[in-house]
Amino acid sequence: MRAAVTIAVVLSAAAPLRPMRAAGERPLAISVIDVEGGQATLVVSPSGESMLVDTGYPGFGGRDADRIAAAAKQAGLSRIDYLVVTHYHNDHVGGVPALAERLPIRTFVDHGPSVEHGAEPDALMAAYLDVRARGRHLQVKPGDRVPIRGLNVRVVSAAGNVLSRPLPGAGAPNPLCRDFVAKAEDPTENARSVGLVIEYGRFRMLDLGDLTWNKERDLVCPANRVGIVDVYLTTHHGLPISGAPVIVHAVRPRAAVMNNGSTKGGSPEALGVIHDTPGLEDLWQVHRSVAGGERNAPEQFIANLDESTAHAIDITADRSGAFAVTNTRNGFSRQYPPRGP
Repeated sequence: MRAAVTIAVVLSAAAPLRPMRAAGERPLAISVIDVEGGQATLVVSPSGESMLVDTGYPGFGGRDADRIAAAAKQAGLSRIDYLVVTHYHNDHVGGVPALAERLPIRTFVDHGPSVEHGAEPDALMAAYLDVRARGRHLQVKPGDRVPIRGLNVRVVSAAGNVLSRPLPGAGAPNPLCRDFVAKAEDPTENARSVGLVIEYGRFRMLDLGDLTWNKERDLVCPANRVGIVDVYLTTHHGLPISGAPVIVHAVRPRAAVMNNGSTKGGSPEALGVIHDTPGLEDLWQVHRSVAGGERNAPEQFIANLDESTAHAIDITADRSGAFAVTNTRNGFSRQYPPRGP
């Protein structure tokens, strides 16, 4: 029988359930916001501090910045305490200037200089740096922490490097490494993505930005330095140049959330890897994938069936490791009790 969790969820329409946490203790709340195949993941610590991972696209009349600001307001936030920019591509860092017009950003977290240059990348970087100069800046490397109060947020990849030592409780040999087939080396910003493990008590979530195939291998071979996670935000929106089985199957998520768009990400190959993950209970998607066909999750697990809506996938977690995932389109929610010892 599944244990119950209070659904105190950002943007959630679900009715509250019986709480598991201690009286007065707030849950960890995470909202995977629809930015049409980019990333914008809002994390609200039980301490009340906030962390936003990426800001979606620029343009579109401020569409993505408005969606993030609405989620922040719903969560009772008046600012973003930490903005983690995983890498310098339009769908991740492009929304920074528009968001900064709507919400103050206290601390900017990134991997340092970009490796991409030219008219468009340089303009994108200059716009980000102009906003970053107004706040505090943390340049992180693998093993560093994002110091949000109430959570343990560890950097596992950054600037093309990955953890050299396993996180506590991780480090088991990974037998999947022997069957790994490398792809061509990726010289872009994707391979330099800041990857995070977000921990609250026994709950663990993995977000690797757009880290690509060979770097994913480096993180878990010959030993899995990440360990087991409860929730996996699918890498690179479900594009087939990321999400290698060698890492996805090794971290054994109980729930996966795909931040895809209708026509971006959600590839049949990536969906197949997720569906084949040992121990996976559910796949949740921000959008139904046009390319995904029958490999899409059932409709009740999909937040947006087309591009006419902008619903989120929300997660709440207790220190015990129990968590719930909610589709804000229909209020459908699944509860996941803590893993066994």
